[in-house]
Amino acid sequence: QVKLVESGGGLVQPGGSLRLSCAASGFGMDYYAIGWFRQAPGKEREGVSCITFVTGSTYFSDSVKGRFTISRDSAKNTVYLQMNSLKPEATDIYYCAASCWGLPDDAWGQGTQVTVSP
Repeated sequence: QVKLVESGGGLVQPGGSLRLSCAASGFGMDYYAIGWFRQAPGKEREGVSCITFVTGSTYFSDSVKGRFTISRDSAKNTVYLQMNSLKPEATDIYYCAASCWGLPDDAWGQGTQVTVSP
């Protein structure tokens, strides 16, 4: 049973930083990818970033490119999303999924709230 658990969300001022974690269990991370997505109530879900484990390739949406980084710790089965220079429009619930596509059948975490406000 694949299980993903996000953590690290919170309240931060504009320009600040947060690091989100996605801890995975139930499968070997060497053969999968983890994607980060965000969604606010009433809005469409947006892909933020993704890392593939075989090649280590990373992907970022244009809105976060240059400010966010993604990394993984294989020993801890955890993927991190480092978010710098945060803007108020980054306020959302952030989810991780066990793919770069974010399909309904993928394993998803429960989400972690990020609020960027003065």
